[in-house]
Amino acid sequence: MAHPKHKISKSRRDKRRTHYKATSMPIATDSSTGMPHILHRAHWHEGKLYYKGKVVIDKTATA
Repeated sequence: MAHPKHKISKSRRDKRRTHYKATSMPIATDSSTGMPHILHRAHWHEGKLYYKGKVVIDKTATA
């Protein structure tokens, strides 16, 4: 039976196990911009950060 020579940390083990999620994220369309984005994630569009159809951060106003 295989036995590891060194302990593999939890973070290294978990990094290896997360790659299946990369292709199975559901895509939605923002109601205010019409841009596709991943569900439950904020996304940038024309210098503004949108979440749930509302502007969270506006880079164009601060510049």
